[in-house]
Amino acid sequence: MPPKTRTKAYTHLKLTFTTSPHASRGGYKQATTKQLSAATTAQGKILNPPSTSSSEPEEYASTFPAPLVLPDDELSWDPTYDGQSVNSWIRGSYQNEVTPDRKTLYLVPPPVFGKGLEEDYRWKTPVLKKSKTPKRVEWTEKDTENTLEYLRAFYYGMEVKMLPGEPLCFTADVDEEPDPARPTKSPTLWLQTHTSTSLLGVRTRALPKGLYSHQLNLNDILEAAMEILPDDAYAVVMLVEHDMFEDEEDDFACGRAYGGSRVCVVSTARYDPMVDGVQSVPRDHGWPASHCTDYIEKCVEEAEDDQEEDEEVRPKKKRMAGVKIEKEKGSGTVNPMQAAVTAQLSLPSLEMSPSAEALAGLWLGRVCRTASHELGHCFGMDHCIYYACSMQGTASIIEDARQPPYLYPVDLRKLLYATGVDERERYEALQEFCGRFEEVQMFKALAAWMEGRIGQLDVEKQENTKDNPIILE
Repeated sequence: MPPKTRTKAYTHLKLTFTTSPHASRGGYKQATTKQLSAATTAQGKILNPPSTSSSEPEEYASTFPAPLVLPDDELSWDPTYDGQSVNSWIRGSYQNEVTPDRKTLYLVPPPVFGKGLEEDYRWKTPVLKKSKTPKRVEWTEKDTENTLEYLRAFYYGMEVKMLPGEPLCFTADVDEEPDPARPTKSPTLWLQTHTSTSLLGVRTRALPKGLYSHQLNLNDILEAAMEILPDDAYAVVMLVEHDMFEDEEDDFACGRAYGGSRVCVVSTARYDPMVDGVQSVPRDHGWPASHCTDYIEKCVEEAEDDQEEDEEVRPKKKRMAGVKIEKEKGSGTVNPMQAAVTAQLSLPSLEMSPSAEALAGLWLGRVCRTASHELGHCFGMDHCIYYACSMQGTASIIEDARQPPYLYPVDLRKLLYATGVDERERYEALQEFCGRFEEVQMFKALAAWMEGRIGQLDVEKQENTKDNPIILE
């Protein structure tokens, strides 16, 4: 859980690159150095050990930190989840092959709502107390276009386009027989596409006391995505402005992929900064400041205090070791994670009266990260358990905000293998995109992280070494 108080001012000057103390208590055991190195190879083993120690994974902890595994995180609930190595990904049936006839990623903008569905369209607005709600930032067509540009850089080497043709449209122009088994407050919405001659039904769910008054069923939306999947599509990602649910036991879902079917959907609703307070999302501890040592200690201590509140004697807490933000000896540079935090801190806090532009950028960054994650499943990538990675699973909206936008080498190698592009060129494409959003914390931090990572790649090239002995032959 997040810290219960916002009164403490965190400086983020001390960072943690290892798992939290809660990880081992919860049963999570990180892979060894040799296992991590082997996981990045197509053969599943290290064929050419590095000539110097500079390529060892532990030396890159400040570039690719371990997963935090805080209380109630995904890996704390399922600490023994099997990792998917490059070898298992290649030899399994997970990957969808990129071919000359199927190499385009399509982004589908949020569906529009036709005449007569004005009230249904307003379901996208959260139900908040007006007295405590500042002027709301809206998701715009430009945000969708920027998401497309981000995916074009993230999946460098793939064709990335907006789905052509008329936009998807929910319509009221339908002869529907009343369903006595379904309450009228949870009507079926009918989606009209430019590829199907029939309308596609999307179930809804009314939530009288929910953050949103209604939700859309994500399984029905994914069925619609499969219906409109173009012949030349490698995959399709749909954006939806409304809150989503998967089944009756599910509270909400931000995104989901049918990887084998090459379709995925992302809802922008829960990423709206206006609902951060209700969801207890600490804005200033999103990546990369999620690795702030003081913040991690606070999360762990408060979770333990909740468990120990009935005990007479509480065990003495042990302080975590952290790394101060300072230049590396002899290099004159700051390592990638520290550079990312420094870049983030150079911008105004998102907790104290942030501008509308800053909140819009925060929203965009969250949606971009999740869209790239869900598309990763369409490439056959499973959730990453090795290190902090964009492909990590998340158990809550709070954990979601802490996940990094970059790929750890295991999943990066899968993507480079699929697309055939160069690692450095991909980073440079992402840097170009991030350079257009220097006032957005996540993008400025990611640009700084990539600058540090590119510097490492240059050093490795001069030393004739590779990062984490990765062999793709």
